[in-house]
Amino acid sequence: MSLTRAGFAPLIAFVALGGLLAPAEAQQAPPAPAAPPAPAPVAAAAPGLNILVVDVQSLLQNAKSAKMVRQQIEQKRGEYQKEMSAQEATLRQEHDTLQRQQGSLSAEAFNQKGREFQQKLNEFDKSMQSKRQVLEKANSEALEKINEVMLKIIADIAKERKANLVFLRSELVLFDQNFEISDEVLQKLDEQLPTLTVNFAAPVAANTPSGANPAAGQPPAAPAQPAPKKKK
Repeated sequence: MSLTRAGFAPLIAFVALGGLLAPAEAQQAPPAPAAPPAPAPVAAAAPGLNILVVDVQSLLQNAKSAKMVRQQIEQKRGEYQKEMSAQEATLRQEHDTLQRQQGSLSAEAFNQKGREFQQKLNEFDKSMQSKRQVLEKANSEALEKINEVMLKIIADIAKERKANLVFLRSELVLFDQNFEISDEVLQKLDEQLPTLTVNFAAPVAANTPSGANPAAGQPPAAPAQPAPKKKK
């Protein structure tokens, strides 16, 4: 029996569909599939975030060693202030005396005394600057020692607790108080550094002529005596 053209349509559709669903042996063998790519190595899991917080400003305010440093600095500052005030009073008196002598001295003698007095003022200013530098250097070195011990304590605590981040309290707005270790650091700092003696040695000035700068903390050298008047 012959099939009409219209009868081919379902058959063609069926054959086409059957071709998709037919077993492999009934069709042309497809090319062998490519081997699947090797699985990428699984990355190691990142360690959990463990945070600590330290209030360094509070430690430098409340540590025993820091308090001792402030006391010694203030005591030395008071000594310097007393010494410089006495020298300033002496210079004021000498200035007033020089002004009163202006009418009784020749212009040459008065100018000579004026230059000598100006030299004393310059030495006074240098002495003040030297003492200020001594205080700044002493305070800086003392705080450096405290920070060195403090940092080691913080590092030991972080290692013990397996912390991977340590923040300064001043850099944070909000945080869980369980992260703070300031009290623990303070306790260990007071145990390891209960006292600290401040060194008030004068800074070494580069290229300073011999004898030009007296040792800081010591009274400045006595001002040069006025040159004797020439006999007329």
